[in-house]
Amino acid sequence: QVQLQESGPGLVKPSQPLSLTCTVSGDSITARLYAWSWIRQPPGRALEWMGSIDYDGTIYYSPSLESRTSISRDTSKNQFSIHLRSVAPEDTAVYYCARDGGKRSGWNPLYDYWGQGTQVTVSS
Repeated sequence: QVQLQESGPGLVKPSQPLSLTCTVSGDSITARLYAWSWIRQPPGRALEWMGSIDYDGTIYYSPSLESRTSISRDTSKNQFSIHLRSVAPEDTAVYYCARDGGKRSGWNPLYDYWGQGTQVTVSS
């Protein structure tokens, strides 16, 4: 069974950076042919894909976030992370990591495994 667990701060002040880490068990983040993604859901809004890192290290970002977002991985710990260089109150959301196994609904990925999500609140 594949399990994903998000970790990071629950409260961040505006203009400060945010880093979240996803720890994966049950599968290697380098195993073909999967991708590992970050998705968030602001309160009362739809899920928003943020970015992903493929098994080979290729990284993709949402255009709306690319300018302030970076994704990285630590293969020795079987972890991948997302870093936002500066956050604002509109970044308040539940943040999820998930595995993309290649299933699609049209062009949209259907994730086969999800973390439970972690609440991040941006407030002073």
